Amino acid sequence: MYWGAAVLAFLVSLAVVRLLLTRFARLALDQPNERSLHDRPVPRTGGIAVMAGVVSSGLWISPQLWPPVILALGLGAVSLLDDVRGMSRRLRLALHVGAAGVLCWYVLSPTNAPELMLLVIAVVWVTNLYNFMDGSDGLAGGMALIGFSAYAIGAVTAGQVALAMLCSAIGAGAAAFLLHNFHPARIFLGDAGSIPLGFLAATLGILGWRNDAWPLWFPLLVFGPFIADATVTLLRRLIRGERVWRAHREHYYQRMVLMGLGHRGTALVLYLLMLVCAAAALLGRNQPPLIQALAFLGGTMVLAAAAVWADLRWARFARGNERSA
Repeated sequence: MYWGAAVLAFLVSLAVVRLLLTRFARLALDQPNERSLHDRPVPRTGGIAVMAGVVSSGLWISPQLWPPVILALGLGAVSLLDDVRGMSRRLRLALHVGAAGVLCWYVLSPTNAPELMLLVIAVVWVTNLYNFMDGSDGLAGGMALIGFSAYAIGAVTAGQVALAMLCSAIGAGAAAFLLHNFHPARIFLGDAGSIPLGFLAATLGILGWRNDAWPLWFPLLVFGPFIADATVTLLRRLIRGERVWRAHREHYYQRMVLMGLGHRGTALVLYLLMLVCAAAALLGRNQPPLIQALAFLGGTMVLAAAAVWADLRWARFARGNERSA
């Protein structure tokens, strides 16, 4: 039955993407600047299509799963307004914290305050890092397809059919969007897509943990490539005393594009990393604690090795540019 939700979400998302490209192409345009990886204006409304697909599958979704979807839709609507008209950073952050607090309280109440606070911070961070990582053709859409598909597999094998339906619908909506977002991208997610997808990645990961579908490390590894890139980049910028909220080109995926891999090559390399992490998470989630720890450690080591490779290659690339300047 969960395949029905996925098929409907895919078809609706595909139809809405085409409508956005033909009738509402100028609703919100991403204008290139000195920090962009694209060189022409591109509509940034693809998130509307993804979330439309998710909503269309609502008939298959249990009412117990409506709160995260409703909150994600609310964040998507606010983010669309931000895409079109702009909004202060403080107001955006306050709304993200509020949504995360409501959802974590709903999922975990009653619980102790420190645990709740840590999870709220985690949800807010993943919500925003998904937005930070939405800067290269096919990247965020591919992460959503792979990540939520892994959630769906983990949920259905754990007997959490309703959760599997929702996750498969999100993954299918992302797949329809990806058809028009893979390089050369004709449409971007925009904040209206990246923010709710990040929120759902975090909150559904917590929900699956609460329902014993997977351990708490599972969503961290499934979305590990995004979490590692954004977190390491933020920490580096904080250490250097930079204004972390300002746009930049220091993410690993941005450097990979600039070093010559291009959008397609970067997306394919990161898809492979995502698949490796998702496979390790799925294979290790129901094993004894030692095997779980090894699965998580193995996935982390793969990400660390990829980061070292990227750092070394970037250092050579930067030295080459200095010599030729």
